[in-house]
Amino acid sequence: MKKILFLSLIALGTSCKNGALVTFNKNVDPTQYMKTITAEDLKKHLYIIAADSMEGRETGSAGQKKAGRYLISQYQKNEVSFPKGATSYYQPIPAAYLNKKYGGNLGDSENIWAFIEGSEKPNEIVVVSAHYDHVGTKDGEVYNGADDDGSGTSALLELAQAFQIAKKEGHGPKRSILFLHVTGEEHGLHGSRFYSENPLFPLENTVADVNIDMIGRRDEIHPNTNNYVYIIGANRLSSDLDFVCAIMNQKYVNLDLDYRFNDPKDPNHFYERSDHYNFAKHGIPAVFFFNGVHADYHKKTDEPDKIEYDALAKRAQLAFVTAWELANRKDRIVVDKK
Repeated sequence: MKKILFLSLIALGTSCKNGALVTFNKNVDPTQYMKTITAEDLKKHLYIIAADSMEGRETGSAGQKKAGRYLISQYQKNEVSFPKGATSYYQPIPAAYLNKKYGGNLGDSENIWAFIEGSEKPNEIVVVSAHYDHVGTKDGEVYNGADDDGSGTSALLELAQAFQIAKKEGHGPKRSILFLHVTGEEHGLHGSRFYSENPLFPLENTVADVNIDMIGRRDEIHPNTNNYVYIIGANRLSSDLDFVCAIMNQKYVNLDLDYRFNDPKDPNHFYERSDHYNFAKHGIPAVFFFNGVHADYHKKTDEPDKIEYDALAKRAQLAFVTAWELANRKDRIVVDKK
């Protein structure tokens, strides 16, 4: 009986949560735009981003900068501009900042950002993030980081293209969307920390962060299926965000949502180990989409030919419809937890 009522409310674009009626965006069905995110396009991007020529995308390296130029070329191709108020696609980060907290010998690096301005509430910002750095080379071997985080990096390109197609057809997001490729994640979440300390848009106007890190493989916990994704952090600050992720998945994607690593007592501490955390610690609701750790994690064998592109596409589609709802719903999600 409860399930029938729940599904009926979804069909009407509403649902009951904590005794209140929540209204979801009903203006445009995002399915046609979600379906522009394809396994074929993701594969094309990933084989370039995780190629040997990118030299493992070490923070500040020539290879990472080359990968960054590819990202920018794709935004330019799709007519997605750099953000309003910025002078280029780069947010420069000096080596002194990157090396101060933990030491090291990293060179100057950059976050890369692209932007689609909202049509009705342009000053409210939804951030979609992924890190585009990896660990470089070791003993002459290139560590290409296809899953970590070439998968999320490729997904951001596809999400931006889907939103831009919608905008060109008159269905652009009501809130603005910042597509943020952060650097220095592998050395301590440096790029997202730098952005959170030097935001282009006020943090109080940032609605949420949708973070994508490792979504192209399966782990040992799911040996017989890749039709799952781990949801981490969505309920830590906002029950609205948690609800949006679940509803949009049920309406459009139908992945199995696995919450085991969302447990505050999880010994892996994945909640603190990717870039969403630098938004969450400032009180911004954040969700981390993740496929779990596999045998090739941080090894030279994390290659594009091992990516399961059907799973990568579905997980990227879930990130898209989640961001779509956050950007288009009538009211911004509430922060109702500490």
